[in-house]
Amino acid sequence: MFKSIVNLFFPPVCAGCHSFLVSNENVICTLCRHNLPLTNHHLNPENEAFKKFYGRIPVEHSSAMLYFHKKGIVQELIHNLKYKGQEEIGTVLGEWYAYELKNIETLQSVDEIIPVPLHKRKYRERGYNQLTNFGKTLSKKLNIPYNSNVLVRNIYSKTQSRKSFLNRSEGIDTIFDVNFSEKDHGKHFLLIDDVLTTGSTLEACSHALLKIPGTKISIVCMAMAHS
Repeated sequence: MFKSIVNLFFPPVCAGCHSFLVSNENVICTLCRHNLPLTNHHLNPENEAFKKFYGRIPVEHSSAMLYFHKKGIVQELIHNLKYKGQEEIGTVLGEWYAYELKNIETLQSVDEIIPVPLHKRKYRERGYNQLTNFGKTLSKKLNIPYNSNVLVRNIYSKTQSRKSFLNRSEGIDTIFDVNFSEKDHGKHFLLIDDVLTTGSTLEACSHALLKIPGTKISIVCMAMAHS
């Protein structure tokens, strides 16, 4: 009842195009869902997201759900997720992508889902990690534990792009670190992020996770930059 009254005065709008949602739509309108640029990476183990890490880090699997284009629907969704508090976008994308990922044989051995972490200061500023709902939804749908405590970010970045930040003099191996014990040895971690661009952030995270003996890494992102 209360929700219906709120919606009467503040009708929900699509996170992609800002048009009013009708009663059977949730977060993203039907038209935007239809127009989302799906990568279909899950259909090809040797996809472009997997090839992104050739010669850089050993990955068991890598895929992204959507293509990210400047000024496109996906950019709007990610912006609203990261900076406008619309965390439910992560839930919707997680539900959708989990359906595609559940039949990938390589991911059947994943032990834990690990989000790319925010620095503590960035977390206080934003109030949430944009990957939490996405990761927890994948966790629920794929029946894989979600763990946000293993990987930690040591270095705070304010407005710089990830690429420029990761090319600074601090060095790739100082950006992230891990908290682990013997029980974490030999695990297969599914590392998740929002947008795969150069792959530097995920490479840095993977270097940290590979400090754990016997680690295997797979990668899943909401989107991948596409020209």
